[in-house]
Amino acid sequence: PGKQNRGLGNRVDAGWEGGYPEIVKENKLFEHYYQELKIVPEGEWGQFMDALREPLPATLRITGYKSHAKEILHCLKNKYFKELEDLEVDGQKVEVPQPLSWYPEELAWHTNLSRKILRKSPQLEKFHQFLVSETESGNISRQEAVSMIPPLLLNVRPHHKILDMCAAPGSKTTQLIEMLHADMNVPFPEGFVIANDVDNKRCYLLVHQAKRLSSPCIMVVNHDASSIPRLQIDVDGRKEILFYDRILCDVPCSGDGTMRKNIDVWKKWTTLNSLQLHGLQLRIATRGAEQLAEGGRMVYSTCSLNPIEDEAVIASLLEKSEGALELADVSDELPGLKWMPGITQWKVMTKDGQWFTDWDTVPHSRHTQIRPTMFPPQDPEKLQAMHLERCLRILPHHQNTGGFFVAVLVKKSSMPWNKRQPKLQGKSAETRESTQLSPTGPAEGKPADPSKLESPSFTGTGDTEIAHAAEDLENNGNKKDGVCGPPPSKKMKLFGFKEDPFVFIPEDDPLFPPIEKFYALAPSFPRMNLLTRTTEGKKRQLYMVSKELRNVLLNNSEKMKVINTGIKVWCRNNSGEEFDCAFRLAQEGIYTLYPFINSRIITVSMEDVKILLTQENPFFRKLSSETYSQAKDLAKGSIVLKYEPDSANPDALQCPIVLCGWRGKASIRTFVPKNERLHYLRMMGLEVLGEKKKEGVILTNESAASTGQPENEVPEGQRAGEPNSPDAEEANSPDVAAGGDPAGVHPPQ
Repeated sequence: PGKQNRGLGNRVDAGWEGGYPEIVKENKLFEHYYQELKIVPEGEWGQFMDALREPLPATLRITGYKSHAKEILHCLKNKYFKELEDLEVDGQKVEVPQPLSWYPEELAWHTNLSRKILRKSPQLEKFHQFLVSETESGNISRQEAVSMIPPLLLNVRPHHKILDMCAAPGSKTTQLIEMLHADMNVPFPEGFVIANDVDNKRCYLLVHQAKRLSSPCIMVVNHDASSIPRLQIDVDGRKEILFYDRILCDVPCSGDGTMRKNIDVWKKWTTLNSLQLHGLQLRIATRGAEQLAEGGRMVYSTCSLNPIEDEAVIASLLEKSEGALELADVSDELPGLKWMPGITQWKVMTKDGQWFTDWDTVPHSRHTQIRPTMFPPQDPEKLQAMHLERCLRILPHHQNTGGFFVAVLVKKSSMPWNKRQPKLQGKSAETRESTQLSPTGPAEGKPADPSKLESPSFTGTGDTEIAHAAEDLENNGNKKDGVCGPPPSKKMKLFGFKEDPFVFIPEDDPLFPPIEKFYALAPSFPRMNLLTRTTEGKKRQLYMVSKELRNVLLNNSEKMKVINTGIKVWCRNNSGEEFDCAFRLAQEGIYTLYPFINSRIITVSMEDVKILLTQENPFFRKLSSETYSQAKDLAKGSIVLKYEPDSANPDALQCPIVLCGWRGKASIRTFVPKNERLHYLRMMGLEVLGEKKKEGVILTNESAASTGQPENEVPEGQRAGEPNSPDAEEANSPDVAAGGDPAGVHPPQ
């Protein structure tokens, strides 16, 4: 910057937007490349380039997994969007957000408001606050429109076992979890999502995203997707390989479809990125295909427009699958979405602009950089049979989005190298089977070179034999990669690496009966699925997973690097054991647990909910007489507060609410994290104006109008943090002072 500022006098900021040099949105090589490949229809090139230079409109998705989604939609449409009508910001008329035509049930919206305008203009402050707060509590997601497509095309059902291979930062994973919980009345769907990412730090981003949905059916793991281990599960006492019904393979890519958002792509774009990524993309897709169940669906996607990362990967995968995989025709699955069919002819260009039309013309010196799998299949019949036109390429100017590529694959039979083949060269069955299982063995989706696929070392075995071979390997104590979990004790099985272990609570643990009795848990409560994160000392937090994930966890202790799984359902009361039950309910897991609880439940009215969420410790007498009569005979301790919507009163909130609370001496308090409190208050039509820190009272437009000053009536000895409060030590943390549940990604031990 120093150089450019000379001689500008006081125009120091000339050409500097917000302290950054204005990036010139030009790249001649980019234009030359894509014009030559003809990915844009005749006559649309100008529109295509213009669209790329425009900033991306903000899009948001209402997370559809709560009956709450409908309420949030109602709130957005009738309140926030209404307030945006006739608004002008900096002389520009604000367009009211519109639903994305192809996203089901109006659950996704786009708006011309850029992030900058949203943050800067006072008229939009309320709307911005709403977006931030609702995103925090997991009710909406800021997600790019095109990124919503792959999960929709996976066509998920609640019983599906799903693998998300390259999942961070997690917006697509969130969509998948929602689809598992399509029926809110089923606390434990049979399906699950295993979300993987190679980057340990990004895995924690995934954990954070998934946590917002409090699902017992998600597990975050940390592996290289191109060699993600084969997992086993127990099926009626037999160990079998876990094949997934649905796989999302959203691979790392050069990202040239994201230029509208990631401006530096303009400057950095070269064909080299694609040439370097192609091999990895093909290995990841191959590994996915191997783990897909027959009849299962795999979606391959990139945010790149480049055929080397798109059609070339799909064509090579189809070619080496020898008919085991087919491209599905999904042209009628997302009505309203505009896309271009996949292309069948393309060429390869080096970073200095040299073109090659087929592998035979590539000089030896280039063989490390350019591979045969990058070219279209030579045989016209083979090419036609692949139906590459069934791929979808989404161009930015068609619906004002990012650029994107999606292909949907269906598995018809085992991959050829996993099929049983005749014995070769007298190789004994044992060595063949162990080849199949070694994590770096060729059959693990890392063929060094596709042309060598026919070599005898690729002789695989049928899928079921593999499972038995796996069992033998385990029984011989033949540990792979020197990764050893601690020895399983008879009582409990441990796993996890540097992470805290996940320990299922033994059947006869004395910890459980008092909990069962206090909350009158239903006999159907799946207690086998309770786990903790500590082997020694007091168990502070109890978590739950679905029984299917329990099966996965128990059978793969040494193969899998689990970062996080399970939702918190109970935490220990700090102020000790004098209550009938040492564990209080945690808001995070209450929707999962609630169906099994038969006592300690208080039904509350909408007015009660408002008081409970805005005042820290309201006296019984502030609540309705119905609520009081239920509370007065309950022993002190953890309670459930349940609001049931009244369909006769359409103005009232139409979705059920379950809150965790505490019945004190003469008052009730709720344990609900702040953003969740604000969410419920908003859904009930209250605008949150601020908080009075001293009184722990949340001010809303109603309370401010009705009383000049909220009553300060916390009785002696009942300030947060004094002995009567269940969490004396926690109450001093700012999160809990507002009645929150201290939320860390990692439960403290």
